[in-house]
Amino acid sequence: MIKYIGSKRGLVPLIVKVVQALPGVKTVLDPFSGTARVGHALKAAGYAVTASDHNAYAATLATCYIQSDRGRLERKASRLIAEFNALPGQAGYFTETFCRRSRYFQPHNGARVDAIREAIEHKDLEPELKAVLLTSLMEAADRVDSTTGLQMAYLKQWAPRAHNDLELRLPDLLPRARHGAGKALQLEAQQSAEQFPVDLAYLDPPYNQHSYLGNYHIWETLVLWDKPEVYGVACKRIDCRNRRSVFNSKKLFKEAFGTLIKSIRARYLVVSFNNEGYINQKEMRELLRGRGEVAVLENDYKRYVGAQIGIYNPAGVKVGRISHLRNKEYLFVAGPRLPAARLEQLTRPAGGEQLELL
Repeated sequence: MIKYIGSKRGLVPLIVKVVQALPGVKTVLDPFSGTARVGHALKAAGYAVTASDHNAYAATLATCYIQSDRGRLERKASRLIAEFNALPGQAGYFTETFCRRSRYFQPHNGARVDAIREAIEHKDLEPELKAVLLTSLMEAADRVDSTTGLQMAYLKQWAPRAHNDLELRLPDLLPRARHGAGKALQLEAQQSAEQFPVDLAYLDPPYNQHSYLGNYHIWETLVLWDKPEVYGVACKRIDCRNRRSVFNSKKLFKEAFGTLIKSIRARYLVVSFNNEGYINQKEMRELLRGRGEVAVLENDYKRYVGAQIGIYNPAGVKVGRISHLRNKEYLFVAGPRLPAARLEQLTRPAGGEQLELL
């Protein structure tokens, strides 16, 4: 899957174990689905997942990884991937914007992206198949980009991977989950919370002021293919200036997240958050107390790589010191009559997690 700040790659096994420890769970809502990594793992574990995100690229990833089933689409997608891999490059908007005006990709790969994206657009594809191909293209571009994982900026010198040739691969499609079909939506978190009753909701909201649209604006443009006006050195979409989430606002976050928690129609809530977020562990506990008992699992993690290299000015001169290289990721579990013994037991093998039951 694409590189993504806030990715739960290291936390996914624990999240799945937590969900499996809660009795009677068959259906799950993920209203901040992002790359769909967590939803994909829960689908693999058999749960019927509804994944939603307000960004188009994230909804596309969810359509691929949550809603689409391997048996129906694998052959069609593989045939089209082979066809698109054989296309010669043809430079267009993507190359001009993200390879010449900026330096996210080598021009020869930008031209391939242009050619493949135009080919996808001109085929009459059903939505799920189109989402699989767009996901394949996003992931192919991600493997040859020249960033630290964010599209707020690009590296001064080409990353070694940027010299590789772009190649589409079939995404890791899953068969339909035993508890039912998955569903992908493009809704605000509050809308999905109000509309879809489930057994459990997994919440992974933004932690700070940086919007995911601004961090991954290239993927939004690649999916929408609206060839928008851009601004700044980073060539961001013009709508990055006004498409903001309340969850990216320090002033609005607590009230908005509290409203969301109250609105969710689920027996259990599992919430990911960390010690660099807008609210602290105590405040999060207070928001969750109305949902029943609360358990808090604490994990120690290495910070995003940008925190380690972002202390140099544009001239390459060191201008500051790194404050810290690790942070704490919290996994809050809320619901009636939590199985405390089972939750405590599953954290022991990993060695680094601590469980506190309230």
